[in-house]
Amino acid sequence: MSIVKNVEKQAEDKMLQSQHYLEEVLSRIRAGKANIHILDGVKVEYYGNPVPLSNVASISTPDAKTITILPWEKNMMKPIEKAILNSDVGITPENNGEIIRLGIPPLTEERRKQLVKQSKAEAENAKVGVRNARRDANETLKKSKKDGTPEDDCDETEAAIQKMHDKYIKKIDEVLSAKEKEIMTV
Repeated sequence: MSIVKNVEKQAEDKMLQSQHYLEEVLSRIRAGKANIHILDGVKVEYYGNPVPLSNVASISTPDAKTITILPWEKNMMKPIEKAILNSDVGITPENNGEIIRLGIPPLTEERRKQLVKQSKAEAENAKVGVRNARRDANETLKKSKKDGTPEDDCDETEAAIQKMHDKYIKKIDEVLSAKEKEIMTV
């Protein structure tokens, strides 16, 4: 019985990881309003090592259309600017010597559609992760059934894993729907 419960727990962990991954990836997609998470992937050269931008500066959103970056060291202004320009953020930083500002431009209709398409692709990747977790769990259950685990236990766990699969697919669809709404809101 413990093998069966272990399989169920592992499957749920993998499905939850897929959902969290999707939420993290979608938080980095720019939706027309200021969100500090679009800078999560930016690495800054700091004493010869690439480090996350949040490790060398304070990042905030004073309003819905601006992100401000306040470096903790004055000499980090140029490397931060360079890192933002070289990243896929797509926004040119404005430096006044004290603080770096990123003005979030409004999205065009075409760009909104591209972002929705990108979001859907990421959601599909997350769904594939959930399906793979279900498949792996079911294969493990079939092997354990051959090794002598009671059939009823395996069948019950398989049904539970299917319910879990359906629950996580639904959650992924809800996360995607919320992101689409956020992107398409002008």
